[in-house]
Amino acid sequence: MPLGPTRQVAVVGVGITELCRVSPRSALDLAAEALRLALDDAGLHRDAVDGLYTNVGFPLAVDYDRMAEAFGLRIRSAVQTWTHGRFVGPALQAAVQAVALGTSEVAACVAGVSFSGIGLVGGAGDLEGTRQGGGSHGELPHYGMTAPGAGAAMAFSRYCARYGEDPELIAAVPLAARRHARLNPNAQLSTPLELADYRAAPYVVEPLRRPDFALLSDGGGALLVTTVERARDLGKPAVVVGGMQGLRAGHDEFIFAPPGLGVFTQGDQRRPVTPADNPVYGMAGVGPQDVDVLTLYDAFSPNVLFVLERFGFTGEGEALRWIQDGRIEVDGELPVNTAGGLLAEAHLCGWGHLVEAVRQLRGGAGDRQVADCEVVQWATPFGDSVILTRDR
Repeated sequence: MPLGPTRQVAVVGVGITELCRVSPRSALDLAAEALRLALDDAGLHRDAVDGLYTNVGFPLAVDYDRMAEAFGLRIRSAVQTWTHGRFVGPALQAAVQAVALGTSEVAACVAGVSFSGIGLVGGAGDLEGTRQGGGSHGELPHYGMTAPGAGAAMAFSRYCARYGEDPELIAAVPLAARRHARLNPNAQLSTPLELADYRAAPYVVEPLRRPDFALLSDGGGALLVTTVERARDLGKPAVVVGGMQGLRAGHDEFIFAPPGLGVFTQGDQRRPVTPADNPVYGMAGVGPQDVDVLTLYDAFSPNVLFVLERFGFTGEGEALRWIQDGRIEVDGELPVNTAGGLLAEAHLCGWGHLVEAVRQLRGGAGDRQVADCEVVQWATPFGDSVILTRDR
């Protein structure tokens, strides 16, 4: 039996809990609140939810079946990805595909995260570092690289050496994140950070300093996905899913670098970005020049550079200088992670970025609202992306 026609999809409700370093609440409790807030935002009852999608499960969070049981949901379509933040995009995309094809009518994308409950992430005691080929965050324990930051630092060092750049120019990223967080009442880290403070911060893995590393956080986030037609009948403006593309993998891919700059890459060449590399723009009918706000997975500051170059916002080797002079701040040419991102708002495994994208398109971001925001792109250095647009 052939598949029927696909349906246009929108985000219709969002929810995010209080964010903090250590919470006495469980990941299940945080996920429940986030879902309730999203349902209230959309004006929907939980009985409307028939799809459940998450990118984190045990031990950092809660598996999909336990959430459905605890929340009293009747689910007919569910996807749970590997327990890592970089799968927030694929989790949302799975929900969009389910609604587009009719296997779900209202899909809940939700996670509660309790970093404080799992102890150390990375390091010699992290069992994920023993998987074949190295750890899941770019760790290579057999070479002495036992933490995620080591892979990020090595990729950034290679970038600076290749293009003859000063590594301290990366300070523009955490400075922007902290300034955005100060405009966000729910941000975890809103203390001022200036260039002198950045330079005084200790290295964690040279050339990256403490402000270049994501926070550890407790909190919950949720988005509700349904058809555009149904969304238009509800209380809040629909945010349309204009385009998307999937996570990339291969011999020249590395999670903290653009293709050709990773630890496994042989030689010294990067292939230039072409339109064929980023079909998300053709699907959405826009280009990088049309993006009003960029939200991206900023586990480490250099991720910003690698997203900018991978998606054609700048040329190869140009991003580090391009981000200077406030260019990625709220009132700059391309605001990036306007809520503070993983570096300053909280590490909700990417859900905070997506909630902020919806708020910007609805015009509800408060003091950090970007004027006339119509197109927001979510992206990662690993190649996946979603473009959200205001409902026209």
